[in-house]
Amino acid sequence: MRTTRYAAAAVAALAALTLSACGGGDSGESEGGDAGGETVRIGIKFDQPGLGYDEGGSYSGFDVDVAKYVAGELGFTEEQIEFVEAPSANRENLLSNNQVDMIFATYSITDTRKETVDFAGPYFVAGQDLLVPTDSDITGPEDLEGKNLCSVTGSTSAQKIKDQYPGVQLVEQPGYAECVTAMGGGQIDAVTTDDIILAGLAAQDANAGKFKVVGNTFSEENYGVGLPKGSDKCEDINAAITKMIDDGAWEEAITKNTEGADYTYNAELNPPTPAPCA
Repeated sequence: MRTTRYAAAAVAALAALTLSACGGGDSGESEGGDAGGETVRIGIKFDQPGLGYDEGGSYSGFDVDVAKYVAGELGFTEEQIEFVEAPSANRENLLSNNQVDMIFATYSITDTRKETVDFAGPYFVAGQDLLVPTDSDITGPEDLEGKNLCSVTGSTSAQKIKDQYPGVQLVEQPGYAECVTAMGGGQIDAVTTDDIILAGLAAQDANAGKFKVVGNTFSEENYGVGLPKGSDKCEDINAAITKMIDDGAWEEAITKNTEGADYTYNAELNPPTPAPCA
């Protein structure tokens, strides 16, 4: 009996040591700000060249570069980042259901969205613009009367054109890549959505030199970092965004991901100053 009691005590002690060594938690930083062996789950777009693009498990784009920089400032290595696809319609659910820790996915900060999620940033201010062939004389939406303009079915960009420019012949496609293909074939005169999304499309190797972003925005979209409601990471993320801007990495990321697109961001709005956290 004595031997049995000693054996049981040894097993219990070993179990306690094992649990102490392993730690716990699904994601986030460990005590002291060091991420240790944890991972961080970051939502991005998988289908937006120049912003968030999945190239067979390798991720590229401006949103991806900002996400990596911010994660690094929070104590995570690139190997500790798990990228998760975050389509526009699913972003709030991904955050509310704890499926991601933060989202960098052309995620505009709005009052309606703030009711269910928190935001850090913005880290970029986009605006609805036009992508046209390089030899086009279109300089803004006022030049589109009677012309064929392409946008994505159900998008806010398409709705804005319907509401404000009824004389435009709006052609709707399932995705922006289809719009660009149609424009390359001469079927349409211009494509519209946020300027940096257009720049990413124009910067693809297959499109380089064929199209240009007009540079005459007619809306304002503040891209923020989506966070679960009540997150305590806003201040740290804003500090990381500010550091990225100050040390030149932000500018480098913009240039790299829009190269060949004949694109210049709105310098009156960019780089932005992150808003105070709620």
